Amino acid sequence: MPLRATLLGYPLSLLGFPLLPLATTLLLSGCQLSPSFNNGGSEALTRDPMLSAPPITRGLDAAGLRTLLAAELAGQRGDYRLAGQGYLEAAKRYNTPALAERATFAARFGSDIALMEASALRWRELAPQAELPNRLLATLSLQRGDWLDSLEQRLAITQADGNGEIAAFSEVAVAEEAPLSLLIQPLRAFIDQPSAQQYEFYADALLGAALIEAALGNTRLAQQHLDQVAQREPESASLWLAKARLALEAKDHRGAQRAARQGLRLAPDDVRFILMLAQAEIRLNNIAAAEEQTDALLDSHGGNEELRIALAQLYLEEGHDAPAFRLLQPLIGQPVVPDLAYYLLGAIAQSQDEVDNALLYYRQVRDGSEFLPARAAAARMLIDHDRLLDARAMLRIERMRHDAYFDQLVMLEIQLLDELSLYEDATNLLNREITRTPDDTSLLYLRAMRAWEMGDFDGMEQDLSHILRIEPDHANALNALGYTLADLNVPGRLEEARDLIERAYEADPNNPAILDSMGWVYFRLGKTEEALAWLESAYAQMPDQEIGAHLAEVLHTLGRSDEARQLIERILLRVNHHPQIDDLLERHPELTPPSTP
Repeated sequence: MPLRATLLGYPLSLLGFPLLPLATTLLLSGCQLSPSFNNGGSEALTRDPMLSAPPITRGLDAAGLRTLLAAELAGQRGDYRLAGQGYLEAAKRYNTPALAERATFAARFGSDIALMEASALRWRELAPQAELPNRLLATLSLQRGDWLDSLEQRLAITQADGNGEIAAFSEVAVAEEAPLSLLIQPLRAFIDQPSAQQYEFYADALLGAALIEAALGNTRLAQQHLDQVAQREPESASLWLAKARLALEAKDHRGAQRAARQGLRLAPDDVRFILMLAQAEIRLNNIAAAEEQTDALLDSHGGNEELRIALAQLYLEEGHDAPAFRLLQPLIGQPVVPDLAYYLLGAIAQSQDEVDNALLYYRQVRDGSEFLPARAAAARMLIDHDRLLDARAMLRIERMRHDAYFDQLVMLEIQLLDELSLYEDATNLLNREITRTPDDTSLLYLRAMRAWEMGDFDGMEQDLSHILRIEPDHANALNALGYTLADLNVPGRLEEARDLIERAYEADPNNPAILDSMGWVYFRLGKTEEALAWLESAYAQMPDQEIGAHLAEVLHTLGRSDEARQLIERILLRVNHHPQIDDLLERHPELTPPSTP
């Protein structure tokens, strides 16, 4: 629901901030340790994309000409959203792929995700063999967390004899703990097609399937796929990378060592093989050999700072603090020490029960993405050593030292107190800080959300109304209050709820939670067809189970129950926790998919 606990960009629940898994670290690092697929195979836009968009050359009627002229003029003055809308309207009117392509260019340059997706879908509809719209749609799906849709777009590219980069996709899916049991189904269906072996990038699909099968524990199937790739492309570096990775997964460290060495023979400059070999050596307890590999890697990259930190994480994840510390130590003497280095040094000291040293390292982390994880780690470490008062004192001092993080540090302390079931202390802290800063909208919003969780609608409304007196265009507060009024179906207040949500939409038109609220209030008002359009747009951008439950209920109300069941089945396969779907099925058991136990 739109109360999705976003607090000016920060989640209500600051999680445990574990170290990133190795695969994720390598994929997200700046060391180019794995092939990129997020740009959809096209270069980043560094200049006006309209310059390269196809020209309009065909005759038009008056309305069409007016639409296109308005779009052209909007593009010239930099209003790419309006330009994209105009071109998309024209593409729907004239069924011309070039217009849909032009709409996609404009939407992309204007960073309008919803419009970009709509334009790309129209482009693909008009030009089914075009590869670029599928690439763009695959990237957009991945960005919003719809793994299955992204894979299906990539399979469509592969079926058109393009490179869907399925192996790279599978690598990330495994690292990010995507719904692998759902993803493997279309991959298996694709591989089992009689004609699949004719596709140019069939081997890439086999490698992707092997990675996912192995992660699911289906090692025999994974090995069969690798054997097929070996027959087709025995000198493929990607094959040996997959072999090394699967061997590590199966704890066949000797096999991983051999595969990584073979990969290095084929691609001596590919740092991923050096890292794989180092990881295999570490797991074989050949620490000296592993350090030799990592030292060689650092030498070849001029002592790259980011690579040094990534290698230190590798050793830490394998439980070897000493080599990790040796890698990080040279960074300490630099004029500016990377924050992540201080964070890792704190983790090393903490693992050795050097609490005060760890605290010193954690508190030296400055601004940036490591700031809050470092303070969270420090506070939890102190609590684990029965030093709750010290943890709270440290956080209080940090709030005074770092004013820019004041709200987030208050939230962190409240979360820690909640985790210890010290709810009264957490509430007292929040009330005290709001008394000191009565117009702090972040803390007011947090208190409103806590009130809602406790079933205190009046307390929630009071704080949200206070926020709106301070910031009348506060999108989160407008949406939270409007949605709650609609969801509770408060008598006589549905029109007010719609007005609030419409104001939220004006303030943040690309927020899928707000689109969901708009759909839900229209549903409550009995305008089911209008509700459907909003909910479909919301679900396309953020396919979570909450929006899906709303969409399924609207589909069912419109007599499209089969579509609702299919949607519910897809959600149940993808997520383990689905309270809104459970509630929907309790009210409408006839929507339970046949495959549900």
